[in-house]
Amino acid sequence: MHAQPLPLAVFALAALMPLPLLSLGMTYGDGWLWLAFLYMGVLTILLDQLIPLTAGATDGAEFPAADLLLVSVGIGALTLLPVAVWAIAGDSGLERGERVLLFFAAGLWLGQVGHPAAHELIHRPRRDLFRLGAALYAAILFGQHASAHRLVHHRHVASPEDPNTARAGEGFYRFAPRAWFGSFLQGLRAENDLRARASLPGLHPYIGYAAGSLAGLILGFLIAGLPGLLTWILLALHVQSQILLSDYVQHYGLQRARRVDGRLEPVGPAHSWNTKHWFSSAMMLNAPRHSDHHAHPSRPFPALRLPPADEAPRLPWPLPLACTMALFPRLWRRAIRPHLARWRPGVVPPKDTGA
Repeated sequence: MHAQPLPLAVFALAALMPLPLLSLGMTYGDGWLWLAFLYMGVLTILLDQLIPLTAGATDGAEFPAADLLLVSVGIGALTLLPVAVWAIAGDSGLERGERVLLFFAAGLWLGQVGHPAAHELIHRPRRDLFRLGAALYAAILFGQHASAHRLVHHRHVASPEDPNTARAGEGFYRFAPRAWFGSFLQGLRAENDLRARASLPGLHPYIGYAAGSLAGLILGFLIAGLPGLLTWILLALHVQSQILLSDYVQHYGLQRARRVDGRLEPVGPAHSWNTKHWFSSAMMLNAPRHSDHHAHPSRPFPALRLPPADEAPRLPWPLPLACTMALFPRLWRRAIRPHLARWRPGVVPPKDTGA
């Protein structure tokens, strides 16, 4: 059966639905917060499994409505972050359990929807769109991602030179600090190299990232004092962990070959894990179609294609579920080993390398 493309309205509904649920939850409490949390944590996976649909790609080069959706998500994320900090740490009237539930529900939306939108925005040629994406990363204290992802990850993906590519057998808890600090340093080095070749380099991007992060922390303190500051930091770490989990899963164990001249082979479909699950892909703005993104970084998300299963690795689970499994290193290694073996037949990952 020919796969039909998803209307942009499906992307918008899947991505934005949690925002009114969260807003109602911050106003009325328990039941609405549970709906928002279950939407992110359960409904997405159930719809992926109960409706076995593999969506096609939308044709066309221009998607002004898609950019409008990205801007809506970006502004929604920058609005949700301080409002959630107030509701969690301030005088919102929510019970303690409701504040905890809001922390996880808001963090899941920021990580699984806000991050894919910011990721799309930093690949846009328009400076205003790029700045919106970079501002969101700075707000979650992860501004270096706007530089490292474009300048380091896309160049060195699936190689030892990329800090955001997990090695076969490497557990997430070993990968995460290596990826965080490695991307910070390599992104800084890449930006410095660009500035050294520019006639008018302007403000260093890392200064902008630091200023944006500092502004967020000050806002958190102004909202609710020290509890607000700590909540902002913890919520940012929650979102960062999901970004790192996505990086970990989407390139786990895959490796580009080196040619006889020592250079890496070109990036191809076999160097990213993909998923065919329709609803989580819609909610995450087609982020699970990762191979096509690496082949065409500037391609708008509705136009991303799912490569055939014999050309690119596919995860048998929706991406959010795979990321949850990766939190349990032994479970993840055991589950992914037979799928990785197909793409790296000569490599048997270690059964246990710790966390």
